[in-house]
Amino acid sequence: MKTKLKTFWTNFVKFPFYVLFHPFDGYEELKRYKKGKLYVAIIFIILFVLLRIYIYLGESVIINQRDPLALNTVTELFSVILLIFLFTVGNWSMTTLLEGKGKYKEILIVTGYSLFPLIFIGFPAVFLSNFLTLEEMGIYTLLMGTAYFLTGWMLFMGILNIHEYGLLKTILTFILTIVAMAFMAFLGLLFFDLIQQFIAFIASIYQELRLRY
Repeated sequence: MKTKLKTFWTNFVKFPFYVLFHPFDGYEELKRYKKGKLYVAIIFIILFVLLRIYIYLGESVIINQRDPLALNTVTELFSVILLIFLFTVGNWSMTTLLEGKGKYKEILIVTGYSLFPLIFIGFPAVFLSNFLTLEEMGIYTLLMGTAYFLTGWMLFMGILNIHEYGLLKTILTFILTIVAMAFMAFLGLLFFDLIQQFIAFIASIYQELRLRY
């Protein structure tokens, strides 16, 4: 039991903190010595989905204008998975063209680990928001802003290190990744639109045949 707790602490808390505050050494160990675990990254992604749901339901009523009955957990799960899929595939495809050294699995691990600050700060911050007045809500905004900033920092430094890029090339990679994500999203919407039209066409033929025979 003690060994399992130590392993949990090392994989889910100690090493992510180390990567956050020592990104060059941390991502070097993640890439070279395989200290980054895919299952840890996936669990962080799942926790991020739960955080989005918790924000939707548990954020202070002072600033939360959402209707709890309108929450769709499947939509939340699908949107996070889709966003991460588009980013990882888009980044992998662009960095392959730009001679990046990172593999798809490493990009996915970096993406998952980058969510650690948001998870670590987000859950307590949402809970704290219920005890703050309107005048004190700036504390909550600051905490969440810091969490998003640190998540962006970890993601940026992770992409920079695993692909062994410089600063300008990493920035270019992110721009091209966003373009690739937009292109894939457009193709996806176009594909589903064509599928819907095809189904409607088949349905209309079936209905015509029923009326005739």
